[in-house]
Amino acid sequence: MIHQVPFHRPSIGEEEEREVLEVLRSGWITTGPKAKRFEREFAAYVGARHALAVAHCTGALHLALFALGIGPGDEVITTPFTFTATAEAIAYLGARPVFVDIEPQTLNIDLDKVEALLASGKLARPRALLPVHFAGQACDMERVIAIARRYGLKTVEDAAHATGAAVKLNGRGMVRIGTIGDVTCFSFYATKNITCAEGGIATTEDDRLAHKIAVASLHGMNRDAWKRYSSSGSWYYEIDDLGFKYNLSDVHAAIGLAQLRRVEEFQRKRTEIAKAYTEAFLCEPALEPPFARPDVVHAWHLYVLRLRTERLRIHRNKFVELLRERGVGVSVHCIPLNYMRVYQTKYGYRPGDFPVAEDVYSRCLSLPIYPAMTDRDVNYVIDTVLDVTRQNLR
Repeated sequence: MIHQVPFHRPSIGEEEEREVLEVLRSGWITTGPKAKRFEREFAAYVGARHALAVAHCTGALHLALFALGIGPGDEVITTPFTFTATAEAIAYLGARPVFVDIEPQTLNIDLDKVEALLASGKLARPRALLPVHFAGQACDMERVIAIARRYGLKTVEDAAHATGAAVKLNGRGMVRIGTIGDVTCFSFYATKNITCAEGGIATTEDDRLAHKIAVASLHGMNRDAWKRYSSSGSWYYEIDDLGFKYNLSDVHAAIGLAQLRRVEEFQRKRTEIAKAYTEAFLCEPALEPPFARPDVVHAWHLYVLRLRTERLRIHRNKFVELLRERGVGVSVHCIPLNYMRVYQTKYGYRPGDFPVAEDVYSRCLSLPIYPAMTDRDVNYVIDTVLDVTRQNLR
C-alpha cells in the first residue's frame, strides 16, 4: 500500500475542541468576547498596538485599503506572483493593481524594479505599496518603508503567509511582521500557519486606522455594537459610516486562540521540515531548494521547490503528477496573475510581462510542510522527490 502524505493536514486537538465547546455552550457564537480576546492576544504576540479580527485576509486587505482612502483611479503597486485576493482587494475599490516582477531568489516583489517604475514617471496616481511576504519570507521592509516615504505612498503588507515571520530593522533588531507598514493583513485559512478554519486579522499602530477598520468591518456600526445583546449593552446602535460584513465569529476565534498558544511549536516544526528538505535536495543538481535570507525569521508557510528542467526529461506538470501518483500531496504556488483572463481584459496584462515570475511558475511546486507531519512522512516525501528526479534525469 502506498504511503499517503496529504498536502496539508491541520493540527487540531483537545485545546481547540475545549475552546469551541465553551463557545457553543455559552449561547454566544457570533462576534463577541472570544473574538475580542483573540484580537488582544494576537496583538500582544506580534507586538502591535491594534489587531482587528475579520472573516478572512481578503477582507482585511480590503478594509486596510479602504481605511487608507484608496479609491477609483488610484494605483497600488504589488506583485503578480500571489493569489488573486491580493489584487482583487485593490480592484474592489476601483483602484488599479500595478504589477511589478519578483526577485529570482526570495520570490518577493523586486524593489529595484519598484523604484525604477516610480522614478520613471509612468504612473499617474500611485498611492500605495502592497508587498507580499511570499511563502513566509519577509520582504526587505526597511527598504519598502524608505521607498514609500520617498514617494508619499501608504504601505499595506500582505502577510497571509507570514504569521511568525520576522525581519531585522536598523535600530529595532529582529521585528515580527505586523508592526512595520501602515497596516498588516494576516490569514487564518485552513492551510495557514495557525488557523481559525476561516479568518483574518489586520494589525496597525495607528489609532485612526484601527477605528476605521473596526467600524467598517461590521456595516459601519460603532465599535462596541456587538455588545447590544449582552447584559451590559444597549439595543440602540449608530451607523457611523458605510461599511461591510467582515466580522469574525467567536466560534472561529476560539480555534484561533488555541492555535495561537501553539504558534511557537508549529514554527519550530515547520523550520525543522524545511531544513530536512533543503539538506536532502541540495545534493541533487536538478533541484533548486528555496533561498532563505539570513536576516529574517522565515515562517515557512510554503516550501517551494524549483526544478532545473534543463536537467530533466519531464516538465513540472508531469513531475507533480508522478509525485501525486506515489501519494505525495503537491500544489503549485502561484499562477502569475497576468495569466488570468480577468487581469488581461480589465487591465491589459499579458503573458510575457513578468519573465521572472513566469519562469518560477513554470518550474516550481510546493511540497507538504505542516506540524502534523511525522518523521516518516518527511522522509517519504524526500525519498519520493529524489526518486522521481533521478528516474527522469537527462
